[in-house]
Amino acid sequence: MAYSVIKENDLFLVTDLSGDISTDSTEGFGLYTKDTRFLSHLKLTVNGAKPIVLASESDRNYVSNIVLTNPDIKDGEKLWRESVEIKRTRFIYKGILYETIRATNFNPHLQRFSIELEIDADFQDMFVIRGFQEGHFGQKTGVRQLASGFSIDYGGVDDVKRSLLVEWMEAPGQVTVSNDGARIAYYMDLEAGQSASIDLFFVPVIDETYPERHSHADAIQELQRMYADWEQRSTGVASNHPVFDSLYRRGLSDIRALLTDLGFGLFPVAGLPWYAVPFGRDSLITALQLLPVHPEIAKGTIMTMARYQGEKSDSWRDEQPGKIMHEIRDGELANTNQVPFKPYYGTVDATPLFLILIGEYVKWTDDIPLFEEMMPNIRRALEWIDTCGDLDESSFVTYNKESAKGIKNQGWKDSSNSVVHRNGEYAQAPIALAEVQGYVYQAKTTIAELLRTMKPYSNDNKMIAWSSNLIAEAEELSKLFEKEFWVESDRFYALALDCGREQVETVTSNPGHVLMSGMLNPDRAAAVADKLLSKEMFSGYGIRTMAEGEKGYNPISYHNGSVWPHDNSLCLMGLNHEGFHKEAVTVIEGLLAASSSFENHRLPELFCGYSADKGTPIHYPVACSPQAWAAATPFVFIEVMLGMQLDYMTRQISLHPMLPVGMDWLSVRRLRLGSGVLDVDVKRRKETCDYHILENTTGWTVVSH
Repeated sequence: MAYSVIKENDLFLVTDLSGDISTDSTEGFGLYTKDTRFLSHLKLTVNGAKPIVLASESDRNYVSNIVLTNPDIKDGEKLWRESVEIKRTRFIYKGILYETIRATNFNPHLQRFSIELEIDADFQDMFVIRGFQEGHFGQKTGVRQLASGFSIDYGGVDDVKRSLLVEWMEAPGQVTVSNDGARIAYYMDLEAGQSASIDLFFVPVIDETYPERHSHADAIQELQRMYADWEQRSTGVASNHPVFDSLYRRGLSDIRALLTDLGFGLFPVAGLPWYAVPFGRDSLITALQLLPVHPEIAKGTIMTMARYQGEKSDSWRDEQPGKIMHEIRDGELANTNQVPFKPYYGTVDATPLFLILIGEYVKWTDDIPLFEEMMPNIRRALEWIDTCGDLDESSFVTYNKESAKGIKNQGWKDSSNSVVHRNGEYAQAPIALAEVQGYVYQAKTTIAELLRTMKPYSNDNKMIAWSSNLIAEAEELSKLFEKEFWVESDRFYALALDCGREQVETVTSNPGHVLMSGMLNPDRAAAVADKLLSKEMFSGYGIRTMAEGEKGYNPISYHNGSVWPHDNSLCLMGLNHEGFHKEAVTVIEGLLAASSSFENHRLPELFCGYSADKGTPIHYPVACSPQAWAAATPFVFIEVMLGMQLDYMTRQISLHPMLPVGMDWLSVRRLRLGSGVLDVDVKRRKETCDYHILENTTGWTVVSH
């Protein structure tokens, strides 16, 4: 990555590789919380010169280590090149950015030099930084010098007082404050081999609420303990495939960094740097991917989404009763209703995904109290699907943007050109997306299964009748879907139906998501699997979002030919569900090969869709990294490599293991299910794989299939 990023809870920092933040950068560098940039300029110099970067590491997500040295400085206080080593260590803990700058003299003589820091805050809204919006804003109210620091203050048009408080442990030799922020200078006299440290604290303050400050040592020790505890509570996975093992560990670390708690439990935000906020679709899918590894994250996600479930009809926010939100923002524009994002509901898939996550979470955990608590939310979500969701009374869930500042396309491929006919024309709303119908089918059948299985519902005649109605509605949807979406000439399903119920025949990855619902005719499910692995769809590194050869295909587009790891993971869930194990493992092999080309084996949000025959994967220039549902993709590999399927009614775990090329054994430990764990080893035996159960305290029976 060409930037350094660290995050903890709702505060994150993005800088260049030297650790600086430039006011004229276009990358959005800064220190952010609540969709506001609290630190917009940070420049470190040595005797007035910008130092040289030797190393820049933020691979642990919660701590950044940067090593710098001085250039050759001949003016003023002379400094031979590479005489001084400067280490910048920073981390975030409980709402505060901690930075230690440690200078060491490697000159064999006494060395005098200065370290200067320029610091400023612009308090810009994230929408402005991303270039999406303009608006009416507040202004800075002054820069105050304090006994052990200074404060840059801002009064917003939303009546929120924002400040950046900068404090230090060691007093600078000089402090200068102005409307452009502050400049501080430390004057060093170091003998040969001697070191000196500067400890700084950057504190975003909202409405004069000051986070508690801790010592650097105590804060970093607690962060290390929290990350170690996260890893110890995770499902343990090991193999003889070093790329997979590295990818799995990277995913664990990235997901931990992306967790946030708004007061309803931990849940994953979408990604850094642009999407460090709750997203309905992204957070729900990531929590679904996390079930084999950290099922408790699903509970925090469910509770957060339930808290913001739609209550009224509001066209400005695309809100409707029972609908699950798309995104919530907390910046000045959102707070003053200049953008409709507090929260915004322009998503057609989050509501059925909310129901799917509830159902799958309960299956994995037996958390019946959560299911009972969510019953009113479940009913409202199902009612939205059957009423407001069916805009054109077609019996399909459709979308149509109403908000003047809303999102045009409201599926996961939400760019304006993502739903395109084969003649190059864009589909007009209301639009029914293929994958959304699969989500609805899966939502209804999953909730129905729980109602029929769980006590006390299984003995309640009203609940049994409700369950039967849900099953009947799902089967009617399945029949209608086969009739309206199937494209016989392609032996595949249409991407969508447009406003005239005309098929958008363009071949895309969207129908791959429908596989996991169990909705498809078996022969046609096989045709979908074949198409996903065709040379037009499968690049060798993953399944493309759109088939090569389609008129809208573009390998460097955001949604029309690129490869998204999370998109592949949902296809993988479906391939596994339908028993297409060989095809699923081929996809895993492609993603593993791709990950080898990315820094720290981290799968990015997306990458370009060029064929693997042309060389290494080509980076998408502005892909978020880390991105939650990309980071969680290797967790889906576990289920797929085990060939694992759950039958909640019979309490059976079906296993049909198959390992990718280069992996001869796989060890899975502490896989939580129900109130227990499952430990299983898999070994390759020529053309097949055997498994051995070491421990099973789940209460479920393991069978082969």
